[in-house]
Amino acid sequence: MVARLGGDEFGILLEDVRDAASPIRVIKRVHEKFVLPFQLHEHEVFASMSAGVTMSGEQYEQADPMLRDAYMAMGRAKGQGGGGYVLFDRGMHEEALRRLDIELDLRRALEKGQFEPYYQPIVRAADGRLVGFEALVRWNHPQRGLISPADFIPLAEENGLIVPMGRWVLQAACEQMRRWQEDFPRRPALTVSVNLSARQLLHPDLLAEIRRALRSSGLSPRHLKLEITESAMMEDAPRAIELLETLQRARIKLMLDDFGTGFSSLSYLHRLPIDAIKVDRSFVMHMHERPEDRSFVETIVNLAHTLGREVVCEGVELPEQAEILRQLGVEYGQGYLYSRPVTAAQAEMLIIADNARAAEGRRGKRRASEPVTGSM
Repeated sequence: MVARLGGDEFGILLEDVRDAASPIRVIKRVHEKFVLPFQLHEHEVFASMSAGVTMSGEQYEQADPMLRDAYMAMGRAKGQGGGGYVLFDRGMHEEALRRLDIELDLRRALEKGQFEPYYQPIVRAADGRLVGFEALVRWNHPQRGLISPADFIPLAEENGLIVPMGRWVLQAACEQMRRWQEDFPRRPALTVSVNLSARQLLHPDLLAEIRRALRSSGLSPRHLKLEITESAMMEDAPRAIELLETLQRARIKLMLDDFGTGFSSLSYLHRLPIDAIKVDRSFVMHMHERPEDRSFVETIVNLAHTLGREVVCEGVELPEQAEILRQLGVEYGQGYLYSRPVTAAQAEMLIIADNARAAEGRRGKRRASEPVTGSM
């Protein structure tokens, strides 16, 4: 029996199923049919299918829970790239309940003040001097403890909470950077980088929110950097380019994040009003042992410099990697070699330590330049 459940979703009910191999054989036969094009008027149309499978048993007393679990398995199949199938297991149900609990708590976390800004240093590759921080968000859950961004950022993207969350991070980061500038007036001014999600980039109030955060904090636009991923950029490239041009005219620095992981950036790269490219950590972490990874990073660096863009490399964890980046002429590095993301108080200690190293370096230069005198 085949039924249309809604939209482009269909259900297939198989009877006399003896084992899990039976429905999978049926799915494979259906997949084979989908390989062939459909004739629609004068056009040939190609389609693909993702399928979720669940087996009846004592755990199902009604049809709705069975359909729910099949739908959950289908969602997992789509998440794996589409065109495949997934057999439901209890772990999926438990994961779905966990996600639901986190989502419910996530909606209350912002108003309860459970989020905390963390800061990861960005250093100058040539000499390791601190030049700025990337602002990140962490969730201190009262029962679950510190929840990984990998667990709650995708949920916030899906339900739209990423917009108020991003607004909060932007405001907190601008205020914190302005405080550091006031506390350390003699050192070169640091910058703070804030990530913009796809939803934020397309939000109509984004520009007003950025101006509001700068005005209320007193931070100069020259000390704020915005990071946009390739995938966010390509969702509506013409609109994104128009927005970025407006931000650049306001003297805000712009960076293309996770470069190398997308599909369309090269065709737009020369048109994008960006100041720097951030090379994804996946290409940096093995470049000291994989010549092909080093060659890829070198190609990106040469391309960026040809276009007049600076380069930031993420995921620097070893001195060998830092040395390669210096040899390639990369401007900035970021990663565990320099520091993990830390609280604002810990970040302030990093600023103090960097100032102390710089002062010691100046004293050492003065001593080296003093004339040597003596008597006999």
